[in-house]
Amino acid sequence: MAHIRIKKTKDKDYYYLEHTIREGKAFRNKQIYLGTHLPANINILTERFMHELFEELCDKQLKTIKKKFAAEFSSYPKSAQKKYIEDFMIKFTYNTNKIEGSTLSLKETADLLEEHITPRNKSLEDVKETEAHKKVFYEMLKYKKELTISSILHWHKELFKSTDAEIAGKIRKHPVAIARTKVKLPIPAELDTLLHEFFIWYRKYKDKTNPVILAALVHLKFVTIHPVSDGNGRISRIMMNFILHKHNYPMLNIEYSNRNAYYNALERSQTQSKDYIFVQYLIKRYFKRYQEYMAE
Repeated sequence: MAHIRIKKTKDKDYYYLEHTIREGKAFRNKQIYLGTHLPANINILTERFMHELFEELCDKQLKTIKKKFAAEFSSYPKSAQKKYIEDFMIKFTYNTNKIEGSTLSLKETADLLEEHITPRNKSLEDVKETEAHKKVFYEMLKYKKELTISSILHWHKELFKSTDAEIAGKIRKHPVAIARTKVKLPIPAELDTLLHEFFIWYRKYKDKTNPVILAALVHLKFVTIHPVSDGNGRISRIMMNFILHKHNYPMLNIEYSNRNAYYNALERSQTQSKDYIFVQYLIKRYFKRYQEYMAE
């Protein structure tokens, strides 16, 4: 944990926030200067300092995952690469739709998307949205330009045009709320400004931040704006994987079985206005999923 260090002179005290980092068998100190008086917001500064340190320490591990995964994936024959992507698509489609209430099982999702076998006694809406998600996923993989509101709304339109054409590809004009949460979502009059600010932020930081961290922030910030009537979570998870894929990092499937921890991290970030809560959650999920690539 970080601690306060005071360097004394004859006339003044100088305050530093410091943390000792172990790197193999060696140790080094990371510190920031606080001033000649202890700041009133020291708790906030400490949280920020520790998160910046967390990101710094994670960056090397994330790059190791990228390098080792890319080396392994490139060694696969084309047929195996295609199969890997297809398997990920099926699991990603199943989990992202299940989180939003789809009734299809993983097997039913696989049968539908691989064999075109429509499950019996299941909602036609769930079937169509499953098929639409597959289409959008492959479109996302092929998309080479940067994220824009047009590209995002296009993906949204493709997701919902067969099940809810009235909202498909359109910014909402009505208030919305999330059940069983304290999160207050923006009113329609705020959306244009918030989306404009989102893309200003994205253009500024997209080349300055590790792509896994960027993907977490894109997901969090977009779903917090909640600009469409339905499907904000699904679109945010597509955007997250667009960032990862674009930068040659392995994509991430947030599993339905982990939805409670996922929702909790989102809600805590949103209600406390602390982005780092969700960023740290997502990075830890990423490490757990790809731990086999982390060893030096």
